[in-house]
Amino acid sequence: MIEKVIIVGAAGRDFHNFNVYFRGNPRYRVIAFTAAQIPNIEGRTYPPELAGELYPEGVPIHPEQEMAELIRKHRVDLVAFSYSDVSYRHVMHKASIAMAEGADFILLGATYTMLKSRKPVIAVCAVRTGAGKSQTTRKIASLLKEQAGKRVVVVRHPMPYGDLRKQAVQRMSSYADFESNKCTIEEREEYEPLVERGITVFAGIDYGLILERAESEADIIVWDGGNNDTPFFSPDLHIVVFDPHRAGDELLYYPGETNMIMADVAVINKVDTAPPEKVEEVARNIAGSNPKATIVLAESPITADDPDLIRGRRVLVIEDGPSITHGGMPFGAATIAAKKFGAAEIVPAAHFAIGTIKETFARYPHIGNQLPSMGYSEQQIKDLEETINRADCDLVIFSTPADLRCLLQINKPAVRVRYEYQDHGPPLLEDVVFDRLGQKGIL
Repeated sequence: MIEKVIIVGAAGRDFHNFNVYFRGNPRYRVIAFTAAQIPNIEGRTYPPELAGELYPEGVPIHPEQEMAELIRKHRVDLVAFSYSDVSYRHVMHKASIAMAEGADFILLGATYTMLKSRKPVIAVCAVRTGAGKSQTTRKIASLLKEQAGKRVVVVRHPMPYGDLRKQAVQRMSSYADFESNKCTIEEREEYEPLVERGITVFAGIDYGLILERAESEADIIVWDGGNNDTPFFSPDLHIVVFDPHRAGDELLYYPGETNMIMADVAVINKVDTAPPEKVEEVARNIAGSNPKATIVLAESPITADDPDLIRGRRVLVIEDGPSITHGGMPFGAATIAAKKFGAAEIVPAAHFAIGTIKETFARYPHIGNQLPSMGYSEQQIKDLEETINRADCDLVIFSTPADLRCLLQINKPAVRVRYEYQDHGPPLLEDVVFDRLGQKGIL
């Protein structure tokens, strides 16, 4: 008997799970995807060109709030939960709804969905969004390229928020590629800092095809995870980043704890700004769950293009969107910079929000005075620009990895805040990575 399936996701892990497990499997028929976390990704269709011969009309994508209705309407047998950085309470809430409607509920095994590469793979993952994966990825890719002399390609966790037919495989090695791939602000935040270092980035939807392309260009592949998701490729070295500002979350969020248990190297980041007792709490949790992991302490020191402009000014702070929305971060690098460099006041961003940005504040009331750099659509980018320009402030401080001054027309002075990986002390990440790769005969 064919089992009817709904895949509950957020335009990323859900598509990968479909591709590697459900797409050509005659045992199942996927009735629908549901979409959450990211605005405006429902109402589309996973196209037949990507869905395969069992789905000549593709697979519809519905809002997640329609899950129970879809189970009843189609007499669905199985709900496959397929997105990340959600609390265990949230996961079981969805499971309870599915089971109450008569469907089974599953989580596909992390290792089961990993593709095996012909080239060595280093995975950089995390236990929460905003822990510091991106700067860790940049550090490792640069070390491998500059010191080990390796051809390095970074493969990024998917962010297919546009025309899915055109996003099966995306390759970024220049600013022109950002335009041709119609990258959102969120995508550019991840890709720009790597491309600036001369490192090619792949992303998209079909990670089997992406892996083939990456293997053809690389000696070593670095997997750059999204949220706190597990790797799509089987890693030869699994590095996981922890955030002591959210100590304890490594035991409470799916699938961050899975990453912690699988980690070869555990990087506790932000130890220069977090309370020492919180750093110790994270270290205890790592040791209790995965005593074989090597713990590395790290910082993400903050610099500003022109810190003197900040002192005494009333400022609007703009933070990385996913980190302070569904990532739940209480503050970001721009807020730290405003305080560090003597801003007179951080103006309440919500007072000036319009349209989809106003909706974001309503959805995530914990955000406070920060402005998340939401830019998942052209309309949202326009709303972000107008929100900034409406703000009653002297200066804008933004900590997004992409330079907002190149993407938006901002009507007031702006200061860019940057943060990069820095070791806090021994053992150094460089030594640990090279030693581990040496033991495996990779270097």
